[in-house]
Amino acid sequence: MDIKQIQDLIKFVSKSGVNEVSIEEQDFKITIKTNQEPTYVTASVPAVAPVAAAPVAQAAAPAPVATPAAPAANADANLITIKSPMIGTFYRSAGPGKPSFVNVGDDINTGNVLCIVEAMKLFNEIESEVSGKIVKILVEDAQPVEYDQPLFLVEPK
Repeated sequence: MDIKQIQDLIKFVSKSGVNEVSIEEQDFKITIKTNQEPTYVTASVPAVAPVAAAPVAQAAAPAPVATPAAPAANADANLITIKSPMIGTFYRSAGPGKPSFVNVGDDINTGNVLCIVEAMKLFNEIESEVSGKIVKILVEDAQPVEYDQPLFLVEPK
C-alpha cells in the first residue's frame, strides 16, 4: 500500500464508524483504530418496525390480526441482528465455487467468519460477536450493503 491508499483508508474508517480495521497482506500489515464510541442502532430499528406494522394490522382487522402479530414480534425480539460494519459488497463465500461460510440453520460461535464485505478492493472477513444459530440471511450474495445494514438474524444460545 502506498501513502495515498493508507490516507484513503483512514478517511474511510473515520467516516464509517468502525472502531478498528486490520489488513494483512503477504509482507504488509496495518491496523487502524479509532477512539470513537461504537454506535449501535439495534434497539431502534426493531422498535420502529413493529410500531409501524401494528397500526396497519389493527386497522385491517383489529381483533384477529393483532393476536398473531404479537408472537411474531416477540420471536423477533429474541433474535440478534448482525449488521454490516461498513459499506461494501457482501459475499457469502471466499470465492466463486467455494462453500458459503454459513447457511440458515448453522450453529455459530463467537469469532466464526460469517461473510466477507469487500470495500475499496479490501476483503474484510466479518466475524460473529455472538454464539447461536443462523435463523435468516438477509442479504443476497454479491449485493451492495450499507453501513449498519442487517445481514443475519441469529438465535442466541
